[in-house]
Amino acid sequence: MPMNAAEIESLIKESLPDAEVTIQDLAGDGDHYAALVVSGAFRGKTRVQQHQMVYQALKGRMGDELHALALQTGTPASGD
Repeated sequence: MPMNAAEIESLIKESLPDAEVTIQDLAGDGDHYAALVVSGAFRGKTRVQQHQMVYQALKGRMGDELHALALQTGTPASGD
């Protein structure tokens, strides 16, 4: 069963409460999404570590309920 965007956002925010999350359904099938996740928790982490944090937040659903996630991560702009 596919995941919806709100469920993906909720899982990410559960693990990264300060995250700003933008989800886009790429194919309209609830199975292929793009996500932009911005969190202060990513400061000092490599891009790979940031992505691992997001995948951990999804609690094993990647590759099962969620087939594809084009992921972009970053930290908030300084001064915000």
